[in-house]
Amino acid sequence: MVEHPARETQKDKRDFLKLILVGSSFAWLASIIYPVISYLKPPKQSEVVVKSVKAGKISDFANDSGTIIKFGSKPVLLIRNANGEFKAFSATCTHLDCTVQYRNDFGLIWCACHNGKYDLNGRNVSGPPPRPLEAFVVTLQGDDILIHKS
Repeated sequence: MVEHPARETQKDKRDFLKLILVGSSFAWLASIIYPVISYLKPPKQSEVVVKSVKAGKISDFANDSGTIIKFGSKPVLLIRNANGEFKAFSATCTHLDCTVQYRNDFGLIWCACHNGKYDLNGRNVSGPPPRPLEAFVVTLQGDDILIHKS
């Protein structure tokens, strides 16, 4: 059975109109969704390049203590041992990037996430951390403590 040419033309017109309506609906939906997603996604920020930071005064830190210091956008663990010497290490665990802390009851740097332990030279002693902590240079200028990248 052969369709009538006028019906075929009407069907083609209907299909074309459906295509236009569906396409414009997708375009309208995309024009709504794209700005919302762009608003919710945080912008990429460039890494702040910091070569040194002033951590504070010597008198601010008790012997046998550890403090997290902000070094640009990264945390640094500043330790003052029982002898009064200062050491600084990256406060980010080399296993899964958890923040480490100084535990004076253990005499070690400890990661709470998976019980990773580092000695006071930053070397991994036990647990899952695969590498030592990155060491920083600590210098004393008068009463000020400065931390530098090594």
